[in-house]
Amino acid sequence: MIEIAYGWDRYNQYDTQGLSRHDFSMGRPPSGLATMETIMDGDTPARGKCPVMHGGATALGSSATKWWPNALNLDILSQHDTKTDPMGPDFDYREALKSLDVEALKADLHALMTDSQAWWPADWGHYGGFMIRMAWHAAGTYRLADGRGGGGTGDQRFAPLNSWPDNTSLDKARRLLWPVKKKYGNAVSWADLFILAGNIAYESMGFKTFGFAFGRKDTWHPPKDIYWGKETEWLAPSENRYADLTDPSSLESPLGATHMGLIYVNPEGVNGQPDPVKTAAMVRETFARMAMNDEETAALTVGGHSVGKAHGNGDASALTAEPESGDVHDQGFGWNNPNMDGQAAKAVTSGIEGAWTTHPTIFNNEYLKLLFGYEWELKKSPAGAWQWEPVDVKEEDLPADATDPSKRGRLIMTDADMAMKMDPVYRSICEKFLADDDYFRDAFARAWFKLTHRDMGPKARYVGPDVPEEDLIWQDPIPQGPTGYDVAKARALIAESGLSSADLIATAWDSARTYRGSDMRGGANGARIRLAPQKDWAGNEPERLARVLGALEPIASEVGASVADIIVLGGNVGLEQAIKAAGFNTEVPFAPGRGDATDEMTDADSFAALEPLADGFRNWLKEDYAVAPEEMLLDRAQLLGLTAPEMTVLLGGLRVLGVNHGGSKHGVFTDREGALTTDFFVNLTDMANEWIPAGNGVYEIRDRKTGAVKWTATRADLVFGSNSVLRAYAELYAQDDNHEKFVKDFVAAWTKVMTNDRFDLAA
Repeated sequence: MIEIAYGWDRYNQYDTQGLSRHDFSMGRPPSGLATMETIMDGDTPARGKCPVMHGGATALGSSATKWWPNALNLDILSQHDTKTDPMGPDFDYREALKSLDVEALKADLHALMTDSQAWWPADWGHYGGFMIRMAWHAAGTYRLADGRGGGGTGDQRFAPLNSWPDNTSLDKARRLLWPVKKKYGNAVSWADLFILAGNIAYESMGFKTFGFAFGRKDTWHPPKDIYWGKETEWLAPSENRYADLTDPSSLESPLGATHMGLIYVNPEGVNGQPDPVKTAAMVRETFARMAMNDEETAALTVGGHSVGKAHGNGDASALTAEPESGDVHDQGFGWNNPNMDGQAAKAVTSGIEGAWTTHPTIFNNEYLKLLFGYEWELKKSPAGAWQWEPVDVKEEDLPADATDPSKRGRLIMTDADMAMKMDPVYRSICEKFLADDDYFRDAFARAWFKLTHRDMGPKARYVGPDVPEEDLIWQDPIPQGPTGYDVAKARALIAESGLSSADLIATAWDSARTYRGSDMRGGANGARIRLAPQKDWAGNEPERLARVLGALEPIASEVGASVADIIVLGGNVGLEQAIKAAGFNTEVPFAPGRGDATDEMTDADSFAALEPLADGFRNWLKEDYAVAPEEMLLDRAQLLGLTAPEMTVLLGGLRVLGVNHGGSKHGVFTDREGALTTDFFVNLTDMANEWIPAGNGVYEIRDRKTGAVKWTATRADLVFGSNSVLRAYAELYAQDDNHEKFVKDFVAAWTKVMTNDRFDLAA
């Protein structure tokens, strides 16, 4: 398609045609534009004369934020709209999995590992290391801070991940898998296939994995909710994301990688300068941000590099563009190497060249024997990358050339590998691994399983014959709760408890709001709000929480219900009272069966990451942040899986219910506090009011005629009147005829939040 001249950034190229800026603003094309008829007749127009509008969502930009960058971008609340999903609303992946012939799929993947293709030949005739790298890089983007990333959606197919420098040539791994995906179709997702291929790769090379779970549902849109960093340059210096490069903990949150476009750390050293001790500190921080401890980190490093090789045997500058930059004839095939000549040994990806072990297609303990058995010195790869090579290496320890087994290749370690030897903590762990291979294999099997399943949530979401029976603490285990108790009696006891509707609603909300759709953690199930660390979080108002739990726990005991159920049921009872106060009678849906977790079932350290630092729904900030309150509200809404209308109806309803943190009156635009009315929206959109900044992030709502202060508000309130999209929703609920709709929509959104974590309901 030929470029067209719609847009300010292309005005000047048509200046000689006498077209005014007004013409551009009205969308008028330049005079002399070729018509569709001339194109149909085969008359190719000159460049700049294409009659079809294009580039609006790319070069020109279709979002208001291109022109007004400070505008609140709501895209993350609709990024996975059903319109982008070609499977349609009736497709159930868990049901589709029931038709999958798992053993046949595994057999086909085993066969694929040694079926080398001329268009991308396998190292030593085995794709094992390649498939492991693909699976690892799919799962390895997970970060504990916000639960985002990971391999749970198959988004490695899309930009930016499909074109990250650290994912060089993984487009080929996905193309190798395509015949398998084509064969099994909807019965297996790309997301599951990526991870399973890594498992089968290990098994085909002699390693017994801990298990595997199906259940990852594909997404059909590039992720918009994940912040990968502010850099606009691939592999920009680490200083861009560290407040102090000597302090790894100063890495900007929630990031985990040391550079834009890397999964973890720079394999050549900090900012490409080799220093294993400094690299060890970076490795420790990065893996901790994935919820990995030192032993798991060491096990993953050793196990990951016990097979396969790095590729840097050539000129990296000769590679063509990454997939997302290629032309149409490239068909999404990036990083083509004109010097490869069909030889695996000439591949270039990371730039580092060589294998970590003597026999890279066999899983054994050679990595540790070689790491500790040799002294290592710095050298440059053929592609110019820093790498460590053994001093006075024995020829029999060198791996075979990846293409010609009669030749020998390089034996190497990266700076991160040397960190396992130079850092005292990692060294001690690795020495234990070297002394006890069974211990190492078990540690690695568990760490690999955690890496590839960390973002899947509880075991209730696991599917398949190879799901391990053992419950692991990072899976946030929750026992099945009772369902046969008298719910009506529980409702009556709650209503008679003396607790206010606001107390009941706020406690249920605080319990449920921890849910993160990013990694399916948190939520009301388990009632971990009564355990450390959640019971002490400032956002949960510990004193009020203890008082409410003190009234609800005896009720749970009396009726034989879980505390988790009674907390949610209590919120429903409070909400029903508020609905009645507004003049309606609606029973809020409730499904019993939540269980109560114990301290022993709770990984308190990893749960600390779920602590809310802000909750716009309860108009609360733990402290002032550089990020605007409305942006933090948006982030919370997205993690809860809410749409923009759902976010709007919930916030407006919670304001008038009087559940603000600490009893704050900001945004409580009503004189009927406690009733589920539309007053928030009615008064927000009433032009009889004006909005005046009062300092410290607070605004006064004044009567235009008298100047009297009627209410106060925060940015999290006023954004529903200032943002054009949110104002449209606010006006909808402010209409005289939509009070009943508002109540219905609020109940639906409330129920969604209360049941986000009820994976058992869909099982």
